[in-house]
Amino acid sequence: MIVATDRCRTVPLLPFLQTLFDIALLRKGPEHIPRSAVMLVMAIVFWFLVRLAMLVFDEGFDEYSFIIELFSAFLAAVCYSAVIIISGQRPRLLQSLSAIIGISALMRVMFLSAKMLLQSVAGVEFMWLVAWATILWSVSVKGHIIASAIGCHRYVGLAIAVAVLILQLFFEISMVPES
Repeated sequence: MIVATDRCRTVPLLPFLQTLFDIALLRKGPEHIPRSAVMLVMAIVFWFLVRLAMLVFDEGFDEYSFIIELFSAFLAAVCYSAVIIISGQRPRLLQSLSAIIGISALMRVMFLSAKMLLQSVAGVEFMWLVAWATILWSVSVKGHIIASAIGCHRYVGLAIAVAVLILQLFFEISMVPES
């Protein structure tokens, strides 16, 4: 747990983010997030705040990109929800969606931080490598979350996460205006 000390007092800070970090490192699963609509709202707010920060700090990210990502994330949430419900694990839905949305935001924070720190030093090609590495790791973490949620082998969860990513990519590509 992340803690801050203030005159010998210990105050827990952001246990949700700590849990997301542990999930991102595959040390925990979505079952470690409390089953609560509040947690889902926190994940969604975190996702929105990260995307708003991207509007401010990432010159390649504009309002149109924001709208496309919003609909793409909604599409992914619907797909993951359908998988969880069809597999008969409806009680795990809130935790799993909280984890998936939170991980998406956390990975974007990590990418945006790396981009801001390294792009001028390492160049655009290196940033594309970092972007793809972040996407691949994010997909593997989402596969881990889905596998934990529906109680299947990690490879099945990974296949589901890859299928959702491909669906999102097709959606996002179809939304790009032709030049």
